[in-house]
Amino acid sequence: MALRTEKPKKLYYSIKEVAQMFDVTESLLRYWETEFPQIKPKTTGNRVRQYTENDINEIRNVYNLVKVRGFKIAAARKMLHHSKKNVDSNTQVMERLIRVRDDLKDLKKQLDYLT
Repeated sequence: MALRTEKPKKLYYSIKEVAQMFDVTESLLRYWETEFPQIKPKTTGNRVRQYTENDINEIRNVYNLVKVRGFKIAAARKMLHHSKKNVDSNTQVMERLIRVRDDLKDLKKQLDYLT
């Protein structure tokens, strides 16, 4: 998964920051807002979106279903609506597996360098 978490935690994140976290476009995030009612960022008077940690967790679930697992939008929406708890745990497992895979790749590179 492309989630990058090197930034310190904040109360609100801009759409640009969230797009960079998931390596997606800002327009895709706006589209997901229309398709998934769970994603509801706060907007200021100037219509600037402010994403909370809860919004980012919802986006993480959508990202996992649509981008990582390849679900269609309708199927992802149905999955989130009917089994939210399972989606959350599956997302956490997928993130952990991807981190382990990346660590193993790094370890293999180091071993290849030594031989």
